[in-house]
Amino acid sequence: MGLFDKKQCSICGNDIGLLGNRKLSDGNLCKNCAAKLSPWFSDRRSSTVEQIRQQLAYREQNERNLASFNPTRVIDGMTKIYFDEAQKKFIVTRTTNWRSSNPDLISTSQVQAVELDISEDKDEVYKDTENKVSYDPPKYEYEYTFNIHLAINSPYFDEIDFELRDTRRSEGKDDETYVTLMNRAYEIQHLLKPELYPEKKYEPEKTETETAEEKKDETLTDGQWKCSCGHVNAAEANFCSACGSPKPLRWFCPECGKENTGKFCIACGHAIPEEYAKKITR
Repeated sequence: MGLFDKKQCSICGNDIGLLGNRKLSDGNLCKNCAAKLSPWFSDRRSSTVEQIRQQLAYREQNERNLASFNPTRVIDGMTKIYFDEAQKKFIVTRTTNWRSSNPDLISTSQVQAVELDISEDKDEVYKDTENKVSYDPPKYEYEYTFNIHLAINSPYFDEIDFELRDTRRSEGKDDETYVTLMNRAYEIQHLLKPELYPEKKYEPEKTETETAEEKKDETLTDGQWKCSCGHVNAAEANFCSACGSPKPLRWFCPECGKENTGKFCIACGHAIPEEYAKKITR
């Protein structure tokens, strides 16, 4: 047979057009049949005609199974993950009309590992962009890509790789963009392997200022009070020296003895008595 002789698809029997052949280890596959295979399948060249027939049968059954798949949670992004928490099944897809694309329906019991790798792209921000004059200290913008790798126990594919990405630039790991992506990654890990990844939220590292303020709270001496603006004032101060706010009212409940600052006791709900109001200290 010549190089340009027509070939027939070993699956459907149709003629394969020029440049349309997808080689198998013992046959040929047309592009229409190849399009029906799992998007996560990557071992076509070493697969036999019989193995491809088996996978296409699985894909037909998968399409029927999707009819009873009812997502209860969606993690959105360029790649979407739909979870049916009742059936403990999920799909990973880049298409919005996912039922028509026949994504693989996977049980969480098939997931062997959920690995997370974070890549960082950093660019300096200049106060004079044209002359590239830096801030002091320098400022940077970041773009983070969260790469998710799923190890899957399936006869047709053993891994799924996708990205969680936000095209907005971030100011660092305490920025809303980074926090959102990290919490999406945590949610995926927990939903797929709850026995390995307990439910949790990402907490950004505290800044030096926040840490210093916490230390101030820990070292307040008797009588000192902290204003709502964060400033610590001396015991004798009736107004905040930083913002001018009055010192919070303090009174002791005559019923339970609890110290309070509002109009009602936080321990027993007793209202501040009119005659006891004279004992309020500022």
